[in-house]
Amino acid sequence: MDSYIGLCAIIMLVLLFMKAPVFIAVLSGSVVYFVLTPSVPSQIFAQRIISGVESIPLLAVPFFVAAGVFMNYSGVTKRVMDFCSIVTRPLPGGLGQVNVLLSTLMGGLSGSNLADAAMQSKMLVPEMEKKGYSKEFSSVLTATSAMITPLIPPGIAMIIYGSIANVSIGKLFIAGIGPGLLLCVALMILVAIISKKRGYETEHREKITREAFTKAFIGAIPPLCLPIIIIGGIRLGIFTPTEAGSVAIVYALILAIVYREMTMKEFLMGLKETVCTTASIMLIVAAASAFAWILTRERIPQQFTEFMVANISNKYVFLMIVNVFLIIVGMFIEGNASMIVLVPLLAPVANSFGIDPIQFAMVFIFNNAIGALSPPMGTLMFVTCGITGCKINKFIREAVPFYILLLICLLLLTFVPMFSTFFVNLLYGA
Repeated sequence: MDSYIGLCAIIMLVLLFMKAPVFIAVLSGSVVYFVLTPSVPSQIFAQRIISGVESIPLLAVPFFVAAGVFMNYSGVTKRVMDFCSIVTRPLPGGLGQVNVLLSTLMGGLSGSNLADAAMQSKMLVPEMEKKGYSKEFSSVLTATSAMITPLIPPGIAMIIYGSIANVSIGKLFIAGIGPGLLLCVALMILVAIISKKRGYETEHREKITREAFTKAFIGAIPPLCLPIIIIGGIRLGIFTPTEAGSVAIVYALILAIVYREMTMKEFLMGLKETVCTTASIMLIVAAASAFAWILTRERIPQQFTEFMVANISNKYVFLMIVNVFLIIVGMFIEGNASMIVLVPLLAPVANSFGIDPIQFAMVFIFNNAIGALSPPMGTLMFVTCGITGCKINKFIREAVPFYILLLICLLLLTFVPMFSTFFVNLLYGA
């Protein structure tokens, strides 16, 4: 290849490994290509950066980020946690079960795994330690359960994936229910096993009374209706996935008014958080758009597809290779960045093997989630440990059974498409 695409990729990877901001690493590699390739007008670089964020589906990102932030400030989280506490009361490892179930339910409200991990590290880990749970177990469980958030709709990862791969974001929202519930149930079983073995809240548990359940359920009904409103509205054609984000904001603000727990100061803080979070995502998207144009110009996706199809005859072998590759990449590169760079390469190959685009999207997103938990640069691991004070080496040692569980879930998603496609086929037809 007579271009400088190789040098461009090397510079980008070196900067990523040196922990430079993702958008700077990607932009630097792209700049080198445009500078060293005279035949390519430099104006294209600016055009691609601007056009990369001029996408209607990406408008959903700030909407859902804002909705999640306002939900946290409006007292929704507390009401959902009270409901989770009642539901999991009879189970061994009560607070551990609350941790998992809260992530599952809040995943339909916040859409950000890092926000979920930070919130629960502050709210639940200190309480778990008071109940006798070890700091390491509490931290690992909090980080692992936060992986459910990008799977349960409306996950930000689904919006970005759908906009890149031209896959229905509405279908991706619905498809995420299966993997999210799979991981939720698997984690609750693992928590019960470990809790019995170590004696975490295994004493006689109180029974759920009808009065307590009714009171907690009524308090949790309004926030838990949001995912139903979003999915139902998209499926019935009332609004698009992008418009659903604005609906979510209005709904969050209505709850804030009803509950009267969000002050004007918190409202302004929520707006600031929304701007900062959205800006960090959009900078990555803009930078990766320029890099994706370079890949397309050099026909890298086409060559990669031809190579994979010529050397791999079985779609399941391809999926296993992709799993290993994405987990390794996820250990070093932030999930949104790897998605924007790799989806244009891998999605066409998956299509050529006849793999359902919805299933491949779920496998891809799940792999990214595992990478966010894995050393040496797992963002979920560092966010959680930074708040709880858990040492990284103890975190990794404690996480071994959780990694095994995640690999089992990944294999189920890889070899059993129904986990990803059942709800989509049910609502949209096979």
